[in-house]
Amino acid sequence: MSKDNTQAPRTAPKAASKAGKKKAGKKKSGKKPQGRGIVTGLLSAGVLLAGGAGVVFAAGVLPGPAGSRTLEAKLSDVPAGRSTMVCPGPAVLPEGTAAGTDAQFSPVSRTAKNSLNALVLSDASGTLPGSRVAALDGSAARTVSEAPKGTPAPAPGPPALKAATVAQSAPKITVLDAEPTGNQQAAMAAVGSYSAADGDLRGLAVAQCQQPSNDFWLLGADTTLGRTALLHLSNASGTPATVNLELLGAKGRIQSPGSRGLLVPPHSSRIINLAGLAADEKHLSLHVRSSGGPVAATVQQSVLRGLVSGGVEQLAPGAGPADAQVMTGVVVQDPKTIKALSSKGGFSDAVPALEITVPGAADAVVDVRLFGPNGQQTLPGGGAVTAKAGSVTELRLDGVPAGTYTVSATSDVPFAAAARLLGNPRESAPMDFAWSPAAVRLGSQHVVAVPQDGLRFLSFGVPDGRATVSYTPVTADGKLGKTESVDIAGGTTTVIGVPDSAKGPAVIGYVVAASGDPAYGAVLLGEEDGPGISTVAIQQGALGHEKVAVTLGY
Repeated sequence: MSKDNTQAPRTAPKAASKAGKKKAGKKKSGKKPQGRGIVTGLLSAGVLLAGGAGVVFAAGVLPGPAGSRTLEAKLSDVPAGRSTMVCPGPAVLPEGTAAGTDAQFSPVSRTAKNSLNALVLSDASGTLPGSRVAALDGSAARTVSEAPKGTPAPAPGPPALKAATVAQSAPKITVLDAEPTGNQQAAMAAVGSYSAADGDLRGLAVAQCQQPSNDFWLLGADTTLGRTALLHLSNASGTPATVNLELLGAKGRIQSPGSRGLLVPPHSSRIINLAGLAADEKHLSLHVRSSGGPVAATVQQSVLRGLVSGGVEQLAPGAGPADAQVMTGVVVQDPKTIKALSSKGGFSDAVPALEITVPGAADAVVDVRLFGPNGQQTLPGGGAVTAKAGSVTELRLDGVPAGTYTVSATSDVPFAAAARLLGNPRESAPMDFAWSPAAVRLGSQHVVAVPQDGLRFLSFGVPDGRATVSYTPVTADGKLGKTESVDIAGGTTTVIGVPDSAKGPAVIGYVVAASGDPAYGAVLLGEEDGPGISTVAIQQGALGHEKVAVTLGY
């Protein structure tokens, strides 16, 4: 790996900036990926750009009942269908918020921006699928790429990938649709971004656009004093969706009559203030299940300490409950700064932390490891925690040197997890926070969209063994740049800076692939001149040509 040649940001502690120039692994390509400082200047990771004898005898002579025969499972093709991604809408104030007359203290932002950045990747022959972006109700449609007029012949030679991209303002919930090509699902990605430099919702909130689902988890909600959690449910299908919410808090499951039978009509959305379902819950996790149409959902989480904004974030679904979870791009500040700040009234949540949700009936003994560019850092408490069944448990991640880390958690029972990180941890000034949801293991192809503005980084973590991660930039003009690769040792984190537009066409996304032992990734984002911070975990890649096992019997 190359050394970190980035410049520390304005909010960076000096010690953290000095810690950022260290080796994080061996890079295969000769070119050094460069990056600029991150939100808190704490990227101290190396930045790169049954029976007797008679019964037994009878069983051996007579054939078994026909209905009990097991036939070999066959793999059958699943016809590829339209791919849909739903992007979050703009951040909104809770109903009943007064606009006020003093502009300086108005809860409404005058600088809020909402944007969409999306890309659709071609197949190996260079053929782009038919794709478009539109509002959830179908209005304001815009073509991203035209559908091919015929079936193209396979092109000789290496794959000739290209992309179609779109970058636009997004004042509404937006949907990205793409048709299949060659019986393969379209490979695409999009992110919705919100930023504001004033108002109650000051900060940066970026969320990956989601493929609608009937079952997923959302972690990190908080409904205590000064915290607002708004659940946004969107139904992009033509079928009504009935949503049931399972709510888990620090003391166990929360029974709320209003959490079941939530109707979301086709091509519409609704907002639910979670304080009305689970009031005064510091650690709140949601299991979202829908019948009928699949839905997409985020929780708009915001913090207001008196008149000072504590930040805003869009909580997005991560990997489902499993016995191992990995989150990367987790920024940890100087331990002295965090200790002093979190001891003050109203700032108990101003600390990096891991939130663990155990949905089953058995407690989980969770082993947590934190590793940065130079290997594992031991947590003050040892990193072992017992998480109670049916509840949410928090483990602080402070007390280690400032830097950017990967968090690996393992247990004997399935659990869900997400990590909280902070931007500009100061008592008397606006600050921000972000949640890094658990990511999936990187595979042969992931299309990753990134916003065009602000500070942007790719963060990769390898818990054990060794992995090689390759990343190919996609620029706003639809071209794919040179593929770079980095060899990452197990138990380390590598951070790579995304070039800014001053060095050519703006990078709007990446095609990421990994080989070797399990590797995980995220996009880490910040503001040039503000406290904003946000993360987007790299999730499931394109399905391609899908097959399923079909067992015949009667």
